[in-house]
Amino acid sequence: MNFIDVLQSIIPQALFFAAPLIFTALGGVMSERSGIINIGLEGLMVMGAFVGIVFNLTFADTFGSATPWLSILAAMVVSAIFALTHAVASITFRADQVVSGVAINFLALGIGVFLTKQWYDKGQTDMVSRPFYTKDVWILSDIPILGGLFFSNMYITSYVAIILAFVVWFVLFKTPFGLRLRSVGEHPMAADTNGINVYGMRYVAVMLSGAFGGLGGAVFALTIAMNFSQSTIVGQGFMALAAVIFGKWHPLGAMGAAIFFGFAQSLSVVSSGIPLLADVPQVFLLIAPYVLTILALAGFIGRAEAPKSLGEAYIKGNR
Repeated sequence: MNFIDVLQSIIPQALFFAAPLIFTALGGVMSERSGIINIGLEGLMVMGAFVGIVFNLTFADTFGSATPWLSILAAMVVSAIFALTHAVASITFRADQVVSGVAINFLALGIGVFLTKQWYDKGQTDMVSRPFYTKDVWILSDIPILGGLFFSNMYITSYVAIILAFVVWFVLFKTPFGLRLRSVGEHPMAADTNGINVYGMRYVAVMLSGAFGGLGGAVFALTIAMNFSQSTIVGQGFMALAAVIFGKWHPLGAMGAAIFFGFAQSLSVVSSGIPLLADVPQVFLLIAPYVLTILALAGFIGRAEAPKSLGEAYIKGNR
């Protein structure tokens, strides 16, 4: 196997695993840029995966080929509403944001597993019949070398994730909305003085994080897992949170970090076809994404500058 063949086996898989992380990490960036820590990304992914799978199983015959797209849309809406739990606790009642996020993780998993048992009378749902499928990009897949690397046998969700990262970057840094959102995370008192509704902006940011987290969970479920169970989303939300920090709370940085973690996950899938990795014990490749996550944070967390008011509750009128 030559070098190009190795890349053709790794890059599509890396982008495939990275897409759910990119979506969820973008949600984390939005929330934490507004000053609200969101440890609950794992729970938001769980809720998105659950809703996406249940919607797909319920309406597959009704909506046909549009089912997976409508499934992720439903997951975004429900997860955004679910994120209100974190918003109310953290913003209105000024509860500890880390504790609230952890509670979201447990609550989402409990709801998903309980309803799965009630509706399907077993510990997991059936396999979906309308998942996302890989496709070749018309014309672009015929480009020598690059076509096989980036445009052949790819999920459309991978391209959507990358495009959305640039959209979020533009919104955060090039629009008045993004300026207001960043201002409430850096100096909420100054933002309030200038007429910005700090509570309102933070609520919007947390709900957006819920929508993106639900999108990430649904995409993971409809491209990788194909069903929902207690173990469908295991650590993916925390890897997305790590991508937020590793990416220095920047949408494009988070995307790069997510692709890096996606690359680590892809190694366990394609290792058998790569001579250098063929003899490495599978268990080492399975834990590689998590080890690299720890090493990445250990190496970069000290250099990353978080939003100034991240984790601090704001009391209106307390100046």
